Amino acid sequence: MKKFGLIFFSSLVSVVLLFGYGFSVSRATEGASASSTQQNAAMVNGKPIPMATYNAEVNRLQQQFTLAGRKLDEKQTSTLKQRILDSLVAREVLKQQAEKEGIKADPAAVDSQMAAINKSTTPENFAASLKQMNMTEATFKEYLATELTIKKLIDHDLAPKVTVTPQEVKAFYDSNPKLFNAPEMIRASHILIKVGPTASAKEKKAAMAKIKAVQKRLRKGEDFAKVAKEVSEDTGTKANGGDLNFFAKGQMVPEFEKAAFALKPGQVGDVVKTSFGYHLIKVTAIKPAGKVPFDKIKDRIEQHLKAQKMQKALPEYIAGLKSKAKIETFVKS
Repeated sequence: MKKFGLIFFSSLVSVVLLFGYGFSVSRATEGASASSTQQNAAMVNGKPIPMATYNAEVNRLQQQFTLAGRKLDEKQTSTLKQRILDSLVAREVLKQQAEKEGIKADPAAVDSQMAAINKSTTPENFAASLKQMNMTEATFKEYLATELTIKKLIDHDLAPKVTVTPQEVKAFYDSNPKLFNAPEMIRASHILIKVGPTASAKEKKAAMAKIKAVQKRLRKGEDFAKVAKEVSEDTGTKANGGDLNFFAKGQMVPEFEKAAFALKPGQVGDVVKTSFGYHLIKVTAIKPAGKVPFDKIKDRIEQHLKAQKMQKALPEYIAGLKSKAKIETFVKS
């Protein structure tokens, strides 16, 4: 099963995309009412950024630093808070520009992202990550919709102005040979019988009995994919016969990876226990390590270089929007 946790999860909803640009936010507060300064962290064209939203972001990111084993000093905390405020202001400016241009995230795209997240984790891990970020599933989906709307705006306004030539793509490929040394990859399928982190001894015993019964069926010659479709409890891969596609080392949890990379094509391993539950793994193909041919990677290089150029153009684009906006901030540094 693929790794999934707070770092990956929060990258989808955090304001990191807007961090690091050194946005300068107006400190003008003339005319602001006392209630505004108490209830709101900022106002953008008359629309409030609630103090509760600002505090929630501060608490969430501070908690992430704590979970990562990092303790911020007073100066670092002050810088973090300023970046959070700047980022929330920039996000609101972008959100308003999207509304002005009639740009909105496709609901199907939001649902697709939600489905991808649910597929990449267990319900328990998903709930734990939401709790760590002080979000419900509904507020997370709303936040995600805004992020996708902003991305759509940026793609609409900036992408047409950014070009990458074939010469640039080839030069990047030739100048970075190590980036295109593909590691060994395997393709595997699995059958999962779930065991939750709080499962009792009785529940674990029942799950083990169930996976052992599945193992007996496979040893008698039943088709792995057919059995996976019937009994696997991994809803993300069950319909595909348990197929996980190709993956390299470092993409799966350690216990799963160790067992999978020890198998040969066509071989089914013994029962493996991970945080997800009990697995039976079958390796179906192996791709040896080697250099990725240019023709197979050139489109992705072009996308990468275009994204880099857009990243560089983004601060100027946001600064232009902010220069036309009325921005008031009420948070004391």
